[in-house]
Amino acid sequence: MVAPLIAGMAVAAAAYAGKYGIRAWQAFKARPPTARMRKFYEGGFQPVMTRREAALILGVRESTPTEKVKEAHRRVMVANHPDAGGSHYLASKINEAKDTMLRRTKGSNSAF
Repeated sequence: MVAPLIAGMAVAAAAYAGKYGIRAWQAFKARPPTARMRKFYEGGFQPVMTRREAALILGVRESTPTEKVKEAHRRVMVANHPDAGGSHYLASKINEAKDTMLRRTKGSNSAF
């Protein structure tokens, strides 16, 4: 007499769990799509770096404050430094992007 009662409760619990699972799945599918990975700029470098390209390289906006540009430069440079297996060319482009964002050019007070 107890076995059918336990079996009935198990079936009811499975039905409620299934109902909850279906609702959770539908809510998951209905949510707006979000980017799983950052979309990277596809394309080569321009002959003369612009502020837009520099901002894309560093992953910041063109109107970002100086401190944020320096933090972004450090973060990108750590990932691409030549001493850590990165490319010298990419490191030079990252440095050029920082200089462009900080409005430094080769013609201004530079020793090089």
